[in-house]
Amino acid sequence: MNIDKNLLREFVNKLKEPKVLVIGDLALDEMVYGDTERISREAPVLILQHTHTNYILGGASNAAHNVSDINSGKVSVIGVIGDDYQAEDLKNAFKNANINCDSLIQDKTRKTITKTRISGSCSQSVTQQIVRIDRQTNAPISRETEGKLIDAVKKLVPEHDAIILSDYHIGTLTDNVIASVVNTAKEYNKIVIVDAQKDLNRYKGVTSMTPNLPDTQKHVGFYLKDKADFLLAGNRLINETNAPAVLITCGDKGMVVIEQGGKYTHIPVFNKSKVFDVTGAGDTVTALYTLAMAAGAEPVYAAIIGNIAAGIVVKQFGCATTSIDEILASIPEKIDLET
Repeated sequence: MNIDKNLLREFVNKLKEPKVLVIGDLALDEMVYGDTERISREAPVLILQHTHTNYILGGASNAAHNVSDINSGKVSVIGVIGDDYQAEDLKNAFKNANINCDSLIQDKTRKTITKTRISGSCSQSVTQQIVRIDRQTNAPISRETEGKLIDAVKKLVPEHDAIILSDYHIGTLTDNVIASVVNTAKEYNKIVIVDAQKDLNRYKGVTSMTPNLPDTQKHVGFYLKDKADFLLAGNRLINETNAPAVLITCGDKGMVVIEQGGKYTHIPVFNKSKVFDVTGAGDTVTALYTLAMAAGAEPVYAAIIGNIAAGIVVKQFGCATTSIDEILASIPEKIDLET
């Protein structure tokens, strides 16, 4: 397949136009930092002198953040928060990222999904994570909360060009919520992209999905080693979901797009260099793939854009994002695809 670079650049420049709705397990990453002081007399643990705390959008929130950094002010989220101080911290993080969070559903019986990472450093050493504390309610949301969420879906889906379903399997995306999103999106001719780690066959009628290689292998029950394996797995997912295309991300091996009719395209990693942190790279791929599809790109062009964006964020620490200018500057001179 020959890639038209001028067309690719056109799609990149259009990324700021679509309005995107992210629905799923919205999370807050609370990053607590301190300097190592001494060993406590109370227990054999370090005492940290707190220096600062950062709040980063994680989970499904990170997908929204990646979209917002491209088309600020055109991103909304639907999800569930608790009645706790982390809910306010999450709202503030959304507002700082210019993400509309007016449709968050509060459920006093649930915890706001929060990952607290406590890190310390000595004066002459690098910062190192010491412990992580997770706050979340793993049970599926209640029928009452589900009803409120579905009402929000029916209201907001028509107002957006594309929807991302980001499932970290913490109870937000029930079968009824998924069905409501898909049915409403079909009614208004909207794109639905899924980012999930398991139960991939639940997402019937979506536009596409972006599973990684290990999760795809778990789902189909065999290793994907060559083109025939990828075609077999991709076609199975397409048959199960009736999606026109599936994007399988393969880490340092790039990504593979399988489309209806048995079309296979392998996209290698571009501009290989030292990888600092892969945290959130999957969210970046999903966000940019969705934006590109909503901007009119076919799946392979959309995947190339997602691939380039992921190659940028893995060079940074934490849940990083990128920009249109960075993506344009990172388009490789030569794009070799295997079909």
